Amino acid sequence: MKHTTAFQNPLRPCRALAMLASLFITFGLGACQKDTPPTEPDVTVVGYDADTLVLQGNTMRYLALGDSYTIGESVPAAERWPNQLVDSLRARNAATVWNDAAIVATTGWTTANLSNGMDAAQVDTATWDLVSLLIGVNNQYQGLPVDDYANEFSVLLDRAVSLTGGRSDRVFVVSIPDYGYTPFGASNQSSISAALQTFNDTCLARTQAAGIAHFNITPISQQHPDTPGLVAPDGLHPSGLQYSLWVESFVKGVQELVE
Repeated sequence: MKHTTAFQNPLRPCRALAMLASLFITFGLGACQKDTPPTEPDVTVVGYDADTLVLQGNTMRYLALGDSYTIGESVPAAERWPNQLVDSLRARNAATVWNDAAIVATTGWTTANLSNGMDAAQVDTATWDLVSLLIGVNNQYQGLPVDDYANEFSVLLDRAVSLTGGRSDRVFVVSIPDYGYTPFGASNQSSISAALQTFNDTCLARTQAAGIAHFNITPISQQHPDTPGLVAPDGLHPSGLQYSLWVESFVKGVQELVE
């Protein structure tokens, strides 16, 4: 797919300087190099520190794995869907204490980038009570083979299950939203939607074969422009409102996984 002047490589990874804070580590949100991709994937890790998280007591630990949709490109941190999910879970059951969501995701990541990013973040140094996975749009956008996506996605599913101590019932997958229904993709909507459907069909089949919960939010993403306010100001990514609709659609299902 050709790039437009207004959106230079909007779904590709970008190189940045790394910054480290006590409980917030963020890599990969700096200035992009337009033409040369990084030799190693940039990593965005929010709310996770391997040395301190495991000491935070008897609380539920949630790890969200993905790309721009999980890190919430172009929306405030509070409006990222993993953060909204934790807020909703806290509201639904005050007796369960949740850590803030730990997020390993960077705009532009493919399945291979995410796997490498998980290694770099050392997420396997803790056992997680809940793990989510939303990945694949950049495989489609970059024209990568769907068969490669299928194999790499299955490996990521296996890794997600291992992160929960082998509990596949504590892992869930979110479908890929359809960016054909955005201002950025509108002129090429039908071909984008058809390509993403192939990836989503593969995602669903592999998820179901692994006995893992799958939540389909793609129809929500396809409500633009009929439903106002679903797209972020960049014209490409979901808005906080759209993320809230995602969470509303599957929070009950997620709660059932952890009860």
